[in-house]
Amino acid sequence: MSLALIAGQGALPARLIAACGAAGRPVTVCGVRGYDGDLPVNDKPFRLETIGTLIADLKTEGVREVCFCGAVQRPEIDPAAVDAATRPILERLAGALTAAGDDAALRILLSVFEEAGFLVQGAHEIAPDLLPQEGVPSRRKPSDAHGADAGRGVQVVAAMAAADLGQACVIRARQVIAVEALPGTDWMMRSLVDVPTGLPGPFSSGGILYKAPKPGQDRRVDLPAIGPETIKAASAVGLDGVVIEADGVMVLDLPATVAVADAEGLFLWVRRAAPREE
Repeated sequence: MSLALIAGQGALPARLIAACGAAGRPVTVCGVRGYDGDLPVNDKPFRLETIGTLIADLKTEGVREVCFCGAVQRPEIDPAAVDAATRPILERLAGALTAAGDDAALRILLSVFEEAGFLVQGAHEIAPDLLPQEGVPSRRKPSDAHGADAGRGVQVVAAMAAADLGQACVIRARQVIAVEALPGTDWMMRSLVDVPTGLPGPFSSGGILYKAPKPGQDRRVDLPAIGPETIKAASAVGLDGVVIEADGVMVLDLPATVAVADAEGLFLWVRRAAPREE
């Protein structure tokens, strides 16, 4: 069954293109204009204002499965660029992009494709090795204190889900140092680099980056991911390690990510979250 990747920026789309190639699976890459610079190929570049035409073309070509992958910031819709095939769904899309939170917007976008007869697949279903096994693959191991910080991280991400915010936070000594919002994890980590060094309390070294999907999130889209650059960012702000939820966070290049963790002296912990963790 033919697959289309609805692709944005970052390393994930290229990783899925390679996985499809290795499996001999036909794939059509549909890159969002303005966010397609990282794509090795872009068979059908499109804008949000022409997504109706894209859907019609994919159906005509026999594509039956789609996968959303890569980052795309919410664009402003240009009414003059909307084509006839997109106009009937414009109101739903416009409302999702201007009023709804991230999860709500993604659900509406998914429903548009599902109503057109497509099966939506998650990136981890195409490349299952993106989800690493539970455990600590790095040389450094977490302490009991890090376990307490991870438990606090579970609580924080759950609270963030209620406001439809991000999927990551920085915790030190069970104190919340930073939380992810719309600009993303990289922005959150960069914001900590500017904090003056040598201060007492939460801005001294130590702590963890905790990342997990939101409770109840549709895991076919927007599943969080990390990679070597995430470890480098954690090291730059003096964290001890990165904790991700098992089966809930993708690692784009596990060997390279572990190698960076070992070189920087950080741990990587793929942790199983206990139900209703306190």
